[in-house]
Order: sequence, then structure tokens, then C-alpha cells
Amino acid sequence: MMTPLLQVALGGAFGASARYLTGNAVTRWLGHGFPAGTMVVNILGSFLMGVLVVLLARKGGQAAAPFLMTGVLGGFTTFSAFSLDAITLYERGQFAAAGGYVFGSVVLSLAGLFVGLLFARMVLT
Repeated sequence: MMTPLLQVALGGAFGASARYLTGNAVTRWLGHGFPAGTMVVNILGSFLMGVLVVLLARKGGQAAAPFLMTGVLGGFTTFSAFSLDAITLYERGQFAAAGGYVFGSVVLSLAGLFVGLLFARMVLT
């Protein structure tokens, strides 16, 4: 039997490869003007996360969760995990927490990236 860490690592390799191939295919199809490849991966990964949550819960497949959810979908897109967390808070009736999580994650992640760009450009110039 494979350890959960090995399952995640193996699934991550599959997921990251699928992200690369999917992103490239979408970009070849639609062009480079808009990050459609990333958007498609995020939407598809979130959809698949929703399907897997229900499927694994109903079929008793929690043992496959490290490989499929954390590994494959985590490697494919971390946005799927973010989406699951946000909807879980919402379904629990924690509307303010869900809104704060979505707002904070999106806005603070963008801010973090922007600050990281500024910092790296300042240090490396």
C-alpha cells in the first residue's frame, strides 16, 4: 500500500503534467492575449473537485483522496482546493467567513504577488 505522501507526490506529477498540456492546448486554440489556459484549468479543476468530493464520499473512496484530490487536482490547480474551502464555509452557513476567505485570498494573493514583484525587482536591480 502506498503512503499518503507518495500518493500525493505521484498524483501531483500527473496533475501538473495535465495542467501544462491543457494550458498549452487552450493557448494554441485561443491565442496568447488572455490567460484562458489558466482560467480553463481553474474552472475544470474546481468542477472536478466538486465531482470527486461527492463521488468519494458516497462510494467510500476517502483512501483515494490524497492521490486524486490533493495530488492530481492539487497539481492541476490549487484553485480547486480554494473553491472547495470557500463553498464548504458557505454550505456550513458561515457566509461572512466564506466572503472574507474569498476576498482575502484573491485580493491578498494578488497583493502578495505585486509586492513580491516589486521586492524582487528592487533587490535584483
